[in-house]
Amino acid sequence: MHRIAPITVVLLCLLAVRVMAATAPVPAAPPLAAKSYTLQDYDSGYVLSSRAPDLRVEPASLTKMMTAYVIFQELKAGHMRLDDKVRVSEKAWRMPGSRMFIEVDKVITAEDLLKGMIIQSGNDASVALAEHSAGSEEAFAQLMNQYAQRLGLTATHFVNSTGLPDPEHYTTARDMAKLAEALIRDFPEEYQWHAIQKFTFNGITQYNRNKLLWRDKSIDGIKTGHTEAAGYCLVASAKRDGMRLISVVMGTESEKARARDTQALLNYGFRFFQTRRLYKKLQPLKQVRAWKGATEMVDVGLADDLYVTVPRGQYRKLQASMQLEGQVVAPVGKGQRLGMLSLSLGDRQLLERPLVSLQTVDEGTLWRQLVDHVMLMLE
Repeated sequence: MHRIAPITVVLLCLLAVRVMAATAPVPAAPPLAAKSYTLQDYDSGYVLSSRAPDLRVEPASLTKMMTAYVIFQELKAGHMRLDDKVRVSEKAWRMPGSRMFIEVDKVITAEDLLKGMIIQSGNDASVALAEHSAGSEEAFAQLMNQYAQRLGLTATHFVNSTGLPDPEHYTTARDMAKLAEALIRDFPEEYQWHAIQKFTFNGITQYNRNKLLWRDKSIDGIKTGHTEAAGYCLVASAKRDGMRLISVVMGTESEKARARDTQALLNYGFRFFQTRRLYKKLQPLKQVRAWKGATEMVDVGLADDLYVTVPRGQYRKLQASMQLEGQVVAPVGKGQRLGMLSLSLGDRQLLERPLVSLQTVDEGTLWRQLVDHVMLMLE
């Protein structure tokens, strides 16, 4: 077992900034009236609190998060452009529920339709975009499910682009959090549209249904939803002092309740937890002997940034260690797994991450291989 020196420096720096005489207690999350909910950190993926996160529920207009994700993918791939002219079908025009009030056979840009869907939650805009992208809403729903599989939304299935009720249209709070994470990560520029408070189209100004955008400047999205069966739902994200949280509240009884529960969850998370990046991706954490190699040593580190979320004041108890998977013998490929890094808080293991080679190490000369072979036999 090898101890990793760099984390000691990191932790000492953190403790120098915030010295606490004693570890502050962490209460349970505030009581919520939602059927299910989850609160997680965006960077670390750590779940701060949840209740029935895998309960199957109707997503209602939260569905439009996936509709937006697919359209953003189409734009990125060059299959669509924001200035595309989209002709409104009768089906799109007749959509019930929330609307941006587009008219049948009128031609509207894809950008306006996206804003009408994201800001105004327009069902008509959602269908118009789906038909323009895939030819029909049914074909577009297949795209939605394919992307859902890629993102690991294992308990989600879509049959339309709007969220209108259907027995085969369902999701979970956990899956909605994963979708929110993907939306922020994969499309940071486009994600900013979810913070726009109002949009005017055809002389009609409508306001974003996420009322928290007016109350809390740290909140920058994401989407509300409501049907009679689903209740009032809200997926939100907020960023304070470099820490981003994602909350999902499903099945509350009113707009006020979903906003109140969401605000309570986010405040709880920011108040009692902290997230820090401990290691950068590809940062050398240790050098190890590369037997029979053209070079004697090889750097090992992590393929991705390592973030950790812990209760405030708990960093002094963090311990990191790494275990190599036997001797490292050339040839070694860059990115090859060589061991495992473990991070613990007190007697509780928080996470494990693979340790990988940061360089390629080719085989050494025949003489070097022979000498090292003998030395390995004597180990």
